[in-house]
Amino acid sequence: MDETYKVVFAPRAMRDLEMLVRHISVQSDAEIAIRFGTALVNKALSLSSFPERGRVVPEVGEPFREIIFRSYRIVYRVTTGLVEIICFWHASRGIPQIDSDDFGKTN
Repeated sequence: MDETYKVVFAPRAMRDLEMLVRHISVQSDAEIAIRFGTALVNKALSLSSFPERGRVVPEVGEPFREIIFRSYRIVYRVTTGLVEIICFWHASRGIPQIDSDDFGKTN
């Protein structure tokens, strides 16, 4: 039987999501922004099954992994029974900044 992981979002990830939806809404349309934000969250939630499918973030290393959704890197780590979403990072911004630990654990 496959193990299911609980997916949790760091406050940083939630701020990232809010900012990108707001940005898309201003640049385009609120409905498009909400649909994109929902699709991004759904992609992150898909990590509840087989979270190891994401690659190790090459610039940072273990324990951080990522999956890609369009232009965004969904950065996360896997702990016992949990997938912790660290941030949503636009690829044009270069190396993901993972300098704070919203989950209270050491890297």
